[in-house]
Amino acid sequence: MDTEGFGELLQQAEQLAAETEAVSELPHVERNLQEIQQAGERLRSRTLTRTSQDAADVKASILLGSRGLDIFHISQRLESLSAATTFEPLEPVKDTDIQGFLKNERDNALLSAIEESRRRTFMLAEEYHRESMLVQWEQVKQRVLHTLLGAGEDALDFSQDVEPSFVSEVNPPGRSTLDNVEVAYGRQIYIFNEKIVNGHVQPNLGDLCSSVADSLDDKNVSELWLMVKQMTDVMLFPAKDSLKSRTSVEMQMSFVRQALNFLQNSYKNFAMVTVFGNLHQAQLGGVPGTYQLVRSFLNIKLPGPLPGTQDGDIEGHPVWAVIYYCLRCGDVNAAMQVINRVQHQLGEFKTWFQEYINSPDRRLSPASENKLRLHYRRVLRNSADPYKRAVFCLIGKCEIGDNHGEVADKTEDYLWLKLNQVCFDDDGSSSPQDRMTLSQLQKQLLEDYGESHFSASQQPFLYFKVLFLTAQFEAAVAFLFRVERLRSHAVHVALVLYELGLLLKSSGQSAQLLSQEPGDPPMVRRLNFIRLLMLYTRKFESTDPREALQYFYFLRNEKDSQGENMFMRCVSELVIESREFDMLLGRLEKDGSRKPGVIDKFAGDTRAIISKVALEAENKGLFEEAVKLYELAKNPDKVLELLNRLLSPVIAQVSAPQSNKERLKNMALAIAERFRSQGVAGDKSVDSTFYLLLDLMTFFDEYHAGNVDRAYDVMKRLKLLPLSQESVEERVAAFRNFSDEVRHNLSEVLLATMNILFTQYKRLKGSPAGTPGRNQRNVEDRDMHLRSQARALITFAGIIPYNMAGDTNARLVQMELLMN
Repeated sequence: MDTEGFGELLQQAEQLAAETEAVSELPHVERNLQEIQQAGERLRSRTLTRTSQDAADVKASILLGSRGLDIFHISQRLESLSAATTFEPLEPVKDTDIQGFLKNERDNALLSAIEESRRRTFMLAEEYHRESMLVQWEQVKQRVLHTLLGAGEDALDFSQDVEPSFVSEVNPPGRSTLDNVEVAYGRQIYIFNEKIVNGHVQPNLGDLCSSVADSLDDKNVSELWLMVKQMTDVMLFPAKDSLKSRTSVEMQMSFVRQALNFLQNSYKNFAMVTVFGNLHQAQLGGVPGTYQLVRSFLNIKLPGPLPGTQDGDIEGHPVWAVIYYCLRCGDVNAAMQVINRVQHQLGEFKTWFQEYINSPDRRLSPASENKLRLHYRRVLRNSADPYKRAVFCLIGKCEIGDNHGEVADKTEDYLWLKLNQVCFDDDGSSSPQDRMTLSQLQKQLLEDYGESHFSASQQPFLYFKVLFLTAQFEAAVAFLFRVERLRSHAVHVALVLYELGLLLKSSGQSAQLLSQEPGDPPMVRRLNFIRLLMLYTRKFESTDPREALQYFYFLRNEKDSQGENMFMRCVSELVIESREFDMLLGRLEKDGSRKPGVIDKFAGDTRAIISKVALEAENKGLFEEAVKLYELAKNPDKVLELLNRLLSPVIAQVSAPQSNKERLKNMALAIAERFRSQGVAGDKSVDSTFYLLLDLMTFFDEYHAGNVDRAYDVMKRLKLLPLSQESVEERVAAFRNFSDEVRHNLSEVLLATMNILFTQYKRLKGSPAGTPGRNQRNVEDRDMHLRSQARALITFAGIIPYNMAGDTNARLVQMELLMN
């Protein structure tokens, strides 16, 4: 049987070969079996490739078609797109084609303009981005600088006299970090600001702060404030800025005069304390006055004869010693009294001294001054009487290089002597060794001697006195501020100077605490007042924001490098850091009225400050706080905009007590109720989105609670989804007007609605057949209606131009299939 089959096959093959040979049109091909096999493999692979590509195209068409996309038209559009990344000029046409040439030139001009506009737009965008980044970096840099003390290299103090305990400085949360001194100063600052805010006569801040010193019972602090009051009790000369006023000759002469008065009064008090403490040795008596005080003081200071004294004695004491100490106590009349009693022993000195005390600026005429200096160089330079040499150098303002250490053995004495030798007029008659200006003295004390010479770390009050009495206020405050225990005193001295217009402030907020700016006179230093205050309040602003606000009020007329009001900026940062929104900015009552906050006292337009804080909170991602602040600032658009962003991610979640959704829901409902009762409305699109999100939240709450019929009714009233084939087109058109906050929840809304339909379908199918009054036709109609609604949802999901979550369509189709 097999042989017959193969034979028949062979016969057919031979017949086919004969027929092929008979056809002359076709070429004769001779191939062996291997060649035939290779050709077959090539054909097979080509067929398989085309088939797989067609299959992929079919699958792509099905997938994209279910989303409402036309794959054929999309393919054509993709093929027609150009891969060029820039606008390229068109190819020129022939010169004889005038119409074509003009059209080409016009198109080229348009494309060039578009390309230039595109380039300029990108450049502007990059420039704006760079400026914005620089501003942000500047703000961050300021915050970093304000957390550091640094006043330059001088701030590094490696002394180990005191080991601070960081454990004891940690305060329990909620406790005030202010010590008793800071609290006492804060109370006076509050009184000062209250007077200003209420429109009363501005009190003297120096007097208020000095009252703190009286309560502290600290001799050094009391002397500090006495010195501050003395040095600031000058006639303020009108000037456009503090620098011109401070560097004017009249002002500098006033500072020197006040410093001398302070040193002289202090020494007179010291002499009185010494005398009354040693009455037996002092032998006080006679007519009360400076002369008797000096005589009794010398009974204690110079109990025996002093070798080398000249020109005799008066009542047992060297004449020049008595004259010197009368001058040291600031009583030129007492000195004149002594000179009159021994004038026959003093030669021409009486004439010079009379001219000296009658001069308004305590300066001899050039002729008398040159005569006295000549006499000093010829006769007195090598004199053994130190008091006589000191008096002549003081009256004649000569030999500024001689420190007179035998007489001026204390820092205060040295300072008094040098201040008496300071000259303000340059008549050209004085040699360099006989002329010393105030700036030269300042340089000598601050730079040449410096902190180490005066042992500033052990005697901070003394070094502060040296700088302050030589009108170096900024350097004195900066030094005292670096001493932790004395920081509060330094800040309030700076506040007093600032209020009187005597403080030289840094022009840039990023400057060091003490800086020297180009263009200023050599010994002029500037204090970074803003940084000083912010460093001081950094310690207690989180625990005592009310007190910090009092200090920030001093910055109400200051601006930062971007021109922003420093008071508003500091208040904004204070509110964000302390989170005391209600206390500082006020809060809304249930009836919509605003309860004032602490800030209302300091600012007339609180809305601007609240808006600034709200914007800062929004930029930091504190959206819930920003919502409350924008509502305080009467900005409903921003309130609803932020609420929409907050509600969108949570509306589909299951509600639970104290959950994120529950908290946001309660806040949103309260705001909606207030807005409705007050008739407040925001932008139409934002407003409609907000109330739609609230309705969707109600829908999901009913859905998660198992109330499918009530949830279905809510969705039906919202008209968000098509529940019939006829409404699909309408809902798709309406979908384009929805905001992103609504669109982001579309997947969950579709799935929940399809689940509701499926639940109703199962309930319909699972109801008993013998239910009384049940009509079979009604059941079938209801069944068809549910399936029609499901198909409408599927159609809607496939047509809308929005990419939903990956498996949304698959889940929708699966449930729709289960209903069929």
